[in-house]
Amino acid sequence: MRFIHTSDWHLGRLFHGKHLTQDQSHVLEQFYQVVKDTKPDAILIAGDIYDRAVPPIEAVELLDDTLARLLLDQKIPVIMIAGNHDSAQRIGFGSKLLAGQGLYVTGQLTNPLTPVVLTDSFGDVYFMPFTYAEPSLVRSVYQHNESLDFDGAMKFLVQQSLQRIPQGVRKVALAHAFIAGGQESESERPLSVGGSSNVSAGSFAAFDYTALGHLHNSQKAGGKQICYSGSLMKYSFDEANQTKGINIVDMDKNGQVEIELVSLKPKYDVCKVSGYFADILQNREKYPSQDDYMMVSLKDTQAILDVHGQLEKIYPNLMQIERPYLNIGGKLATERLDYRTKTELQLFGDFFQQMTDRELNQEQKQTFATNLDELLLKAREVKS
Repeated sequence: MRFIHTSDWHLGRLFHGKHLTQDQSHVLEQFYQVVKDTKPDAILIAGDIYDRAVPPIEAVELLDDTLARLLLDQKIPVIMIAGNHDSAQRIGFGSKLLAGQGLYVTGQLTNPLTPVVLTDSFGDVYFMPFTYAEPSLVRSVYQHNESLDFDGAMKFLVQQSLQRIPQGVRKVALAHAFIAGGQESESERPLSVGGSSNVSAGSFAAFDYTALGHLHNSQKAGGKQICYSGSLMKYSFDEANQTKGINIVDMDKNGQVEIELVSLKPKYDVCKVSGYFADILQNREKYPSQDDYMMVSLKDTQAILDVHGQLEKIYPNLMQIERPYLNIGGKLATERLDYRTKTELQLFGDFFQQMTDRELNQEQKQTFATNLDELLLKAREVKS
């Protein structure tokens, strides 16, 4: 059986204030052409289909058009799960009706878990969709009385799922999770503010292939058969050197897999350059003009008039300028920690210390983290 593994489309994403819907449409057109050329038996989308719980209309229309072409024109089943950016209820709406058309959507966590069964010439393949769910939700849905963290919750769900799968068949997991040791990117939203959100790769040892979503860098996660496909596009400048694409997976009759990463080329790339202001303005051989989404890091220590306006003539899609060596009041910018690198807990801790002249104690940190996690969970469902 051949299937395509993709994830983290984040339709409706904003990149430094710019709507990326047209860029995403450009990449999804390439994706569709790959589907036509490779003729897979199924397509797996491992969460974060949208960038937020209530996506813009243009993002909904783009997903609708893409799925219609895959299902109606190419007749290829699509299995997709909700990620932490998605609204589980909205993603899962009409799932029972859509399954009749070959669109298998798992939004909300259910008890019991229901596999999707597809068949090739060697027999059945069981696809188990582990939609994103906080440990508290797992406890509630399954009336599980013991305390669970993310790792414990995933292990529990895997144990429950294996009871729904016959012995000896080939099986594939879809999950939206952070596997311990995975390489993170700036554009990913943390799964949890308080405590660890790590999941051990060993949780998926029983599956012949695990299609992961959440981390935006394409990578193996504890084994050849446990993989992140990575995001559809580059969504932060620290992803500038990453290769974005999809995994084409060929599974034989014994469940052994061969994986090919197929790259997708964006309409505009995400790039970073570093140097002195005068050199960047004058040296076109070293700093060629380009239309990509650019971040410029300047080495100059002195103030410069109209930096953005002058650099924009070379880089029309200039998104960000960094001045790490700028000297203000005898203090370099590198000595002042950028607030964008801090977590919500660290930011609140700085605010608390400034207001009270005291540091947060461990109990206060835990209280803040617990309340923020609850607010983020509610926001995904009521945000408008």
